[in-house]
Amino acid sequence: MDYKSTLNLPQTQFPMRAEAAKKEPAIQAFWQEEHIYQRLSENNSGDPFVLHDGPPYANGDIHMGTTLNKILKDIVNKYHILQGRKVRYVPGWDCHGLPIELKVLQSLPAKVRERLTPLELRQKAKEYALGYIDTQRASFKRLGVWGDWDHPYMTLSPEYEAAQIEVFGQMALKGYIYRGLKPVHWSPSSQTALAEAELEYPDNHISRSIYVAFPLKTLSPAAEAVLDPFMPQLRVAIWTTTPWTIPANLALCFSPKLTYAVVESPRFGHLLIAADLRQRLETVLETPLEVKATLPGSALEHSQGQHPLYDRASLCVLGDYVTTESGTGIVHTAPGHGEDDFKTGQKYGLPILSPVDAQGKFTAEAGADLVGLDVLSKQPQTSANEAVIRALRAAGALLKEEPYNHKYPYDWRTKEPTIFRATEQWFASVAGFREQALKAIKEVKWIPAIGENRITPMVAERSDWCISRQRAWGVPIPVFYDEETGDPLLTAETLDHIKTIFAKEGSDAWWQRPVEELLPEQYRNNGRTYRKGMDTMDVWFDSGSSWAAVAKAQGLGYPVDMYLEGSDQHRGWFQSSLLTSVAVNGHAPYKSVLTHGFVLDEKGQKMSKSLGNVIDPMLLINGGKNLQTDPAYGADVLRLWVSSVDYSGDVPLGKTILGQMADVYRKIRNTARFLLSNLYDFDPAQDGVAYADLSELDRYILHRMKEVGSEISEAFNSYQFFRFFQAVQNFCVVDLSNFYLDISKDRLYISHAHSLRRRQCQTVLALLVENLAKAIAPVLSHMAEEIWSHLPYPKPTQSVFEGGWMTLPDTWLDPQLAATWEQLRSLRQEVNKALEQARTDKVIGASTEAKLILKVGDPALYGILEAHASELRYLFITSQVELAKTAQGLEIAIQPADGKKCVRCWNHSVQVGESAEHPELCERCVSALAGEF
Repeated sequence: MDYKSTLNLPQTQFPMRAEAAKKEPAIQAFWQEEHIYQRLSENNSGDPFVLHDGPPYANGDIHMGTTLNKILKDIVNKYHILQGRKVRYVPGWDCHGLPIELKVLQSLPAKVRERLTPLELRQKAKEYALGYIDTQRASFKRLGVWGDWDHPYMTLSPEYEAAQIEVFGQMALKGYIYRGLKPVHWSPSSQTALAEAELEYPDNHISRSIYVAFPLKTLSPAAEAVLDPFMPQLRVAIWTTTPWTIPANLALCFSPKLTYAVVESPRFGHLLIAADLRQRLETVLETPLEVKATLPGSALEHSQGQHPLYDRASLCVLGDYVTTESGTGIVHTAPGHGEDDFKTGQKYGLPILSPVDAQGKFTAEAGADLVGLDVLSKQPQTSANEAVIRALRAAGALLKEEPYNHKYPYDWRTKEPTIFRATEQWFASVAGFREQALKAIKEVKWIPAIGENRITPMVAERSDWCISRQRAWGVPIPVFYDEETGDPLLTAETLDHIKTIFAKEGSDAWWQRPVEELLPEQYRNNGRTYRKGMDTMDVWFDSGSSWAAVAKAQGLGYPVDMYLEGSDQHRGWFQSSLLTSVAVNGHAPYKSVLTHGFVLDEKGQKMSKSLGNVIDPMLLINGGKNLQTDPAYGADVLRLWVSSVDYSGDVPLGKTILGQMADVYRKIRNTARFLLSNLYDFDPAQDGVAYADLSELDRYILHRMKEVGSEISEAFNSYQFFRFFQAVQNFCVVDLSNFYLDISKDRLYISHAHSLRRRQCQTVLALLVENLAKAIAPVLSHMAEEIWSHLPYPKPTQSVFEGGWMTLPDTWLDPQLAATWEQLRSLRQEVNKALEQARTDKVIGASTEAKLILKVGDPALYGILEAHASELRYLFITSQVELAKTAQGLEIAIQPADGKKCVRCWNHSVQVGESAEHPELCERCVSALAGEF
């Protein structure tokens, strides 16, 4: 007889190989065709949950950073969907700004660029942005990310621009918007002002630092008594890393808290420096410095120095920001080229001198010898620094020049250095609502909590926000200027009129329409002539208005439940959104903020094209030309990686890590496949066994499922997804594959198909596979859906996501039962070691060839084993188990099993041959064929 055909061997169409490159798009098509996200977002009965999408820039393909970000968002959203909440996720894109404008200009021949009108440039920029929106949208959908992809928000859409004008207008009418001449971060390479969030600070920037002597010309009464004996040769020593700012010097700033010393040098005569810096400056200047007199810094206020290159005074002033951390303790002050310098200049009534143009070249104000020289150039013939240093040397004012390695701001788009330069710009007065903003920060839940500590000082210390840009591709600042007086016209009527036009036509109307049409009726014939302002808004103001243009305008809820972006957004989108929301409505636009780190390579280096360590997420998903070197991992392996890392810091990724993730993915998949393959003849509705009628082992594994399920739920609730990863991996490998399923194979395969012991196990397998599919659905969305589609009995719902979260009754928790089985599992580990050694020693082959002899000294353990005597052979997967007492300890012995091998179950039994009908079978198999086992 062919006894193999009598076994209940596994059967399933759920494939062992994922073939993700083919299968995942098919699953995504199912989601789209059945409108799964849309139906659940509308029909779920729970409270709404809104994670507001921070708009990625529509400029290039997605990278691993955006991949990490979008998958994290999707994990959060899908968990809340499974919790029954109405999840509304509207993806968005940032479309304006310099990077797109530069890309468009660089793609055109020089002659075309010269003839390009602002409207033509804007049209090309719009086409460029829309093209990359389509590209990125397809990539995000391929990652398995759900959202309202057919109706995303775009900062270039008319309705968005109109909402942005509304935010600007409300801030302006509250007095928070003003125009002023102040030093701002200026990018000569982009020829526009920049916000702090548009800067980066690369390593190893080398500046030409100089020590310069300014002669003292007149003394204040407080300084005269001490310093008069050293006049008129006494000079003030300063230090700067920007020699090109010396022509703009108008003051010398001392600290009121420091003591200053007159020191005598054989090389430089008498110098005035901070007393605490004498020894260090002796080394730097390579000359002895003998102290001749000291006085407090406060005594020097209103003394006057003499500019070494120009016939003008340099006022001695005081500032609390002056320290002895570097330099000489006296700060060269150019009000047109520094933030502290500007504030000090305002305090002392100094003019704002900024002899540098938009291209970073000296104007005529710097003098005939310097005009036209480039302040950032390193070429001797064009370098402003070189010329200034040469002039100082000729004047005998240069004490020392040396290279200085420090952090210096660069334009994050052009990767070129920036300068501080005073220009007429539009500002948002952060000072006007700073305290409200700081209060709002405290009312937000920051995940991780350190996020609050990062954004708080940024807001507390930030200067007013420069919101104007000198570019064409953006939303115009809706202001008119009186042609005669230059005064700006910015009223409720003008703002409302512009908003209405933009809502219908978009911001192109600013360039398309004449001034008369852009002005409200009452300003068209009032005897004044106006011109349009041509500044555009900072793109951070664009994206920072999204709470109004999307969350509020589309009725998603405001404030939203969560913002989720990279940690760099504490100074970017989190902050611009906070400031606009607080300025307009007095509170934050979000209830919680989750931040993640950056993606690094496996060596911990930042990914960059120059290093050649950039990983293309689409290549990982779809595979390369050579699938041996670049396998198609599919989206789920990437999603699993996202769940495995502690995203609160920077996270590594490379081929080794991906290989490890693929292994874990396969283990989870194989576990699911085993569960499904043993349910082919089972219908829970017809064949399910009540919980009370399950075996102890079955109830114990449900206890573990309840424990693990609670841990997974807590992991998602606390956004600690790595805990989910660890829990699922451990449960599938340790609890199921290595323990429960390993033990259960005998009763699944050997018993009669309809026997109680098999149906008990199948009842548990069905509970396990359904809950496992739900548990992994937020992360391994495609695998979960594939598992669900292969349930061999009538599916509870069409999609796993419609089934809701795991169903884990409290009755499954049985700590007393668990304590017993933890002891049995611990003993099983010891037995497995003994079995392995017996195999190595050639005592046995398979464990079913073994007879296990246990001698137990612990009465409690012996009692447990005795109570489970009939199940021990299945627990240890041996043919026989003999139990005996011993004085102490535990003795494990392995010897060949008694009797003959059964050809059906491969166990050994002394009763093989006793059945006349089935002489090759053991007593169990004979009973199974008779329907009794």
